[in-house]
Amino acid sequence: MIRAENIYKSYGDLEVLKGVNLQIKKGEIISIVGASGAGKSTLLQIIGTLDHPNNGSIAINDVNTSVLKDRELSMFRNKNIGFVFQFHHLLPEFTALENVCIPAYIRKTPKNEAEQKAMELLKALGVDGRANHKPSELSGGEQQRVAVCRALINNPTVILADEPSGNLDSESAKELHQLFFKLRDELNQTFIIVTHNEELANMADRKLTMKDGQII
Repeated sequence: MIRAENIYKSYGDLEVLKGVNLQIKKGEIISIVGASGAGKSTLLQIIGTLDHPNNGSIAINDVNTSVLKDRELSMFRNKNIGFVFQFHHLLPEFTALENVCIPAYIRKTPKNEAEQKAMELLKALGVDGRANHKPSELSGGEQQRVAVCRALINNPTVILADEPSGNLDSESAKELHQLFFKLRDELNQTFIIVTHNEELANMADRKLTMKDGQII
């Protein structure tokens, strides 16, 4: 479902990725581990079309993302890719429900339909009782669950998670990890997770280790 071929990325004289190749099937949970500076987050951003490789190509569902123009790429990303980051990036002035709905609104989903789907997700993830609370009124674990709901609202092809539990206490982190596998089992959702959490990394279907810009 996802194919990265011969990915190179440099920033000035700094070569971050050095010919990365990767194939991922639908419904797989992949963890990517390695020391800081190994290129993990850069690879995730390129797969997620947030950054462009200097050489190589990324195909998602047989769509070569490197040939898409900016507007087409934005629409493709909104429809096909969900993001979960270490810091939840919820907008502080909006409620949990409103934050979850934002990608659906960008996709021009009718308000009633977006809110209904958002409430279903919030309920499924156990935070529907916090739907009308703003991020500052939520715990770290609740904020991250809301961020996962936001990532899922458009039924994306893949969820990309960058240190998703890195800012959580151990109990909240464990709950989040279990949630990823529940979503895979129930929705056949695909996950690519960059993490330093060994427990989460070892739970994945495949654990890939990066070193010096390559998968070893």
